[in-house]
Amino acid sequence: MVIDNATLLIGIAFSSASLLVALLIGWLNARSETYLVLGAIGMGMVVFAVMLMGLRNGAYGYAQHFLPYTLILIGFSFIYAGARRFRDMSTSHRPPLIVGAISVISIAIPFLMGLTGLGTALLNIFAAVILVLCAIEHWRSKDHPHVALNANAILYCITASSFLACGAVLLLEGRWVTTEPPKNWAEDFNSIMSLVGLTGIGALTLTLHYARAAHRHHTEANTDSLTGVLNRRALFDRFGASSQPNSTAVLMFDLDHFKQVNDRFGHAQGDRVLQRFADVLRQEIRRGDVASRIGGEEFCVVLTDIDQETAKTIAERIRKAFADLALAIDDKGLFATVSIGLAMPATDEDFSALLNRADAALYQAKNGGRNQVRLASLRLVA
Repeated sequence: MVIDNATLLIGIAFSSASLLVALLIGWLNARSETYLVLGAIGMGMVVFAVMLMGLRNGAYGYAQHFLPYTLILIGFSFIYAGARRFRDMSTSHRPPLIVGAISVISIAIPFLMGLTGLGTALLNIFAAVILVLCAIEHWRSKDHPHVALNANAILYCITASSFLACGAVLLLEGRWVTTEPPKNWAEDFNSIMSLVGLTGIGALTLTLHYARAAHRHHTEANTDSLTGVLNRRALFDRFGASSQPNSTAVLMFDLDHFKQVNDRFGHAQGDRVLQRFADVLRQEIRRGDVASRIGGEEFCVVLTDIDQETAKTIAERIRKAFADLALAIDDKGLFATVSIGLAMPATDEDFSALLNRADAALYQAKNGGRNQVRLASLRLVA
């Protein structure tokens, strides 16, 4: 069956235009996600390029192929910039700019020399390279879900292979000059893969965008906005409905004389003290342990797979590290410290009861002079 190239170009244009609109709508709902608008700009250039090729009506001068080819390479470079921003919002735009400039200059030189076939081959090769770079960015991403990321990377690679095949066929045939659009199996393969690949990449990109947004909203709902640790709700969602194994330890923290910080230095300084303490928690606890802010100046840490002596060592380490910051809380040389209550679970003790015992031990530490660790007694279990 003979494939109508013009029909395929129309399909690619409509597919790309649909993706362009979807990306713009996604960006309008989340202006901080700049990878969406970069992708939309890139797809816009691809749509315009495909429209120019579809409207050439038999003509094949420089305006009918060099201009669209340039737009395609610049558009792919924008898509590459978007892929980089998807992986890391702080990444530089310099690599896509360099790749785009090199690719456009590389095809311009043979076109200016009259070697239109060589320029067309280089277009396809550079397009393949840029698409592979997009695939690498998705493959390297630590985002979720990984299946969609890997599927997107594979689609980029397959689409890139179709462009590479077009360039390879032209070079193998030695067609250094072309006076009409190339017609071979590679061109048909490229047209089909451009249609299927762009549609699939667009659908997966939007799926990843909304999955990331849902994950971000879930994280925000379960995170204390000031300190970045879990909030009370998230802590009880994770531990509140079950008995805790004997290898679990709960640490309750209360920052000593914290009211004086707000009274003397203002709430902004109080917020900084809370943030510094949360930083200490993150530095001193182990991977897999859970830190949360219960409310005000109270924090909780759940240590897993641990014995009492090791838990006490970690608690003392946190106490000392915070005291060593020497954060002034008054004008008389008083520094911020923390009191800590430690509880290990009794048999069949649920999380709420364990937390209450750690809280009772915390108040023993407060009443005993502050800036110390106290162990909860099993006799306090009700």
